[in-house]
Amino acid sequence: MSRGGTLRALAAHEGRWMVSLGRWVARRRISVAPGDRAMPYAGAQAALVYGLTFVCGVETVGLHVLLGGVPVARAVMLVLDVYTVLMMLGFQAAAVTRPHVLGPGELRLCEGARRELRIPLERIASVRHDLRFSKEGGAGVVELAVGGQTSVTVELAEPVETTTLLGRRETVRTVRFHADDARGAVAAVRAAVAACGECPGAPGTPETPGAPEAVRQG
Repeated sequence: MSRGGTLRALAAHEGRWMVSLGRWVARRRISVAPGDRAMPYAGAQAALVYGLTFVCGVETVGLHVLLGGVPVARAVMLVLDVYTVLMMLGFQAAAVTRPHVLGPGELRLCEGARRELRIPLERIASVRHDLRFSKEGGAGVVELAVGGQTSVTVELAEPVETTTLLGRRETVRTVRFHADDARGAVAAVRAAVAACGECPGAPGTPETPGAPEAVRQG
């Protein structure tokens, strides 16, 4: 990506977490339609985020006192510190207001304001509860870790594409993500995939013989 494209992507990310702050205050989630099932994931990182935010707040007060005799430096540091506190809160707000969503025909996985991955239900081959500590994924593997861990693994019968924060495109065959209620999320996705497979014309139905089984019990 060009330098201009990178700057635009970063500016768009800044805008998303700022919007998330407003939605968080208003207690409104983003892109969760009536009938969709929201699957929150922010709980695993809440204690860490709030702890860091508290430390940043204490640092802001301390520097404001220490730099009392240097007004220009104090003003600059105050702006930077306030921005840092807002960014930390925006990080949590984006995770709260942009949950994973199981909707009609689609599983939408979010990584706060950074990334969104849409998976058609008919492409899901298996889904299982799979608690792992995050590590660098291999080719075709995407990890949407929260608090350094993932708890659900989705294997795809057909790959999907996703775009990173800086615009790099990836082909995905395995997705690992975290959900606060991982077992409930697995059960819901399995039920949705099974229901999708029973629809007329869907893969695995008599109308499309020879198609792969929609869900394996992992």
